[in-house]
Amino acid sequence: MKRRTVFFLSDRTGITAETLGLSLISQFEDVHFSQVTLPFIDSIEKAADATNRINQCVANQGDKPIVFSTILDPSIRKVLERSDAYYIDFFKTFLPGLETELKIPSANVTGRIHSAGDPHAYNTRIEAVNYALNYDDGARTSGYDSADVILVGVSRCGKTPTCLYLAMQFGIRAANYPLTEDDLHVTTLPKMLRPHRQKLFGLTIDAKRLHAIRSSRSPNSTYATLQQCEREVKAVEDLFHHENIPFLSSTNLSIEELATKLMVISGIERRLR
Repeated sequence: MKRRTVFFLSDRTGITAETLGLSLISQFEDVHFSQVTLPFIDSIEKAADATNRINQCVANQGDKPIVFSTILDPSIRKVLERSDAYYIDFFKTFLPGLETELKIPSANVTGRIHSAGDPHAYNTRIEAVNYALNYDDGARTSGYDSADVILVGVSRCGKTPTCLYLAMQFGIRAANYPLTEDDLHVTTLPKMLRPHRQKLFGLTIDAKRLHAIRSSRSPNSTYATLQQCEREVKAVEDLFHHENIPFLSSTNLSIEELATKLMVISGIERRLR
């Protein structure tokens, strides 16, 4: 398998460069990409250090690294463009065309997409994250009236990270409740979930995948055996069908895909734009 190093450069967090760059390199399955993120390159000195690091990579590995950049400052960008790399500058590529089409110059301000400049959006995100943490894993159920969605499923099927992603990305108040073996002995919902039937969304997972996840956390336990996993997965899917609860399998979906598909299927409106 071919190997290449990829650098994500940014004058802020690097999230935008990572997201766009990863979307592109994911199309090349036969190449193993070693990823390096260099955030907050906001001075000539930091740009020079980044350039030296990129060039050292060439000296050590032979092949040019691939660089994805979201640097706005022209003077900083000029230093980075001298590096011995295949250099892709997202802003330089797309902003000029947008300025021409819109007939106005861009603001040329760094960090707009991830800034905390909008107090309402910031507070919405913080509130949603706090809600997800407070109502994680069935620890509390008294506040389910204010939930946008309540994820249900067996232990270790991906409920917690999905809730946190919904909170961070969309401002959604997401709680989650683990369906234990005791809950799955019957074909009806636990008592505390019944009043919130319309807010429930199920997650399931392939039993072998669940077995692998549980075995890494609790090796040699009954909880982690393949037989136990198969029994729980079958019971929870039977419950979802019996109660007509929409559900998704987390086996082959990323957290981002799970959250987005959940939003589409359930019809929940995002609180953040």
